[in-house]
Amino acid sequence: MNDPIAPRRHRQPRGTATERLSLREVRALATAVLRHHGFSDPHVEAVADTLVAGERDGCASHGLYRLLGCIATLRAGKVSPDAMPKLHEMAPALLRVDAMRGFSQVAYKTALPYLIGKARSQGIAALGINRCVHFSALWADIEPLTDAGLVALACTPSHAWVTPAGGSKPLFGTNPLAFGWPRAGQPAFIFDFATSTVARGEIELHRRAGKPIPEGWGIDADGKSCTDAATVLDHGAMLTFGGHKGAALAAMVELLAGPLIADMTSMDSLAYDAGTKSSPMGGELIIAIDPARFLGAQCEAELARAESLFEAMLGQGARLPSQRRYRAREASLRHGVLIPRALYDDAVALLPRGAA
Repeated sequence: MNDPIAPRRHRQPRGTATERLSLREVRALATAVLRHHGFSDPHVEAVADTLVAGERDGCASHGLYRLLGCIATLRAGKVSPDAMPKLHEMAPALLRVDAMRGFSQVAYKTALPYLIGKARSQGIAALGINRCVHFSALWADIEPLTDAGLVALACTPSHAWVTPAGGSKPLFGTNPLAFGWPRAGQPAFIFDFATSTVARGEIELHRRAGKPIPEGWGIDADGKSCTDAATVLDHGAMLTFGGHKGAALAAMVELLAGPLIADMTSMDSLAYDAGTKSSPMGGELIIAIDPARFLGAQCEAELARAESLFEAMLGQGARLPSQRRYRAREASLRHGVLIPRALYDDAVALLPRGAA
């Protein structure tokens, strides 16, 4: 495909802060950069899908910005650009896939049809992704399962960036937890949140923009509240949401997607990183449940009862998780997305001179 990397005829004056790109152009840029740096076609396609999805859904911290980290991780020797995942069937309802130190996306795509098949035949199935480099939002792993009519959960550790409640030193990762519930004729009910107060990418974007972070996001090296993004990222620690409750959930994620699937904790991942500031290495646990197998003849009625819950939430003026993301998706499909000029320039700089 010879899509243009940048919409030159539509580019704004150099002094403006953003570039408007179509999703096709975002994909072309991501694909060109990944291919230039030697990623194999399966990894180029799968990683580009993730980056485009992040921009499409208004999740800038997991969009094109992550392309810079992908290349930095490759240059540090912390990810394989052409890894071929190996799938292992552990039991009738259990799968593990070894990502072979590649990004998680290709390993997940390899295992996904088997996970869906096992969930439908057994009623519930679990997949452990091992030895994967992980940078993406978990909703991207949940959506294919809800699209298949399954209930789904996923979690993964990261690097040790987050202090436990009452602590002052990094121990946990941001340790996201995601859940999805299928809805007939409507977008799925999906939430995906870090067990830290905010995703680390949000703090990184504040640092890039030279903006202070809100109180409660992080602490400095002395354990004191800090609003300087660079200090929190480089010398301090992030905080869990909800104090001890968020810390307990973060510990649960460490256990489920670490020792339970024989993979790294966030402390292990940070040690493996050895100061390169690469994307985290470790595991991911995904559980898929088939409501039709669980409920049998009651399935239709119980799914309707679930809809009454969603209607009651909306009836009080609440917003369902992912509603903002779905609205952003509709808008970006029509109008494209705005990319900070500095980020666009950094991404283009990863191409050979004169390629853009």
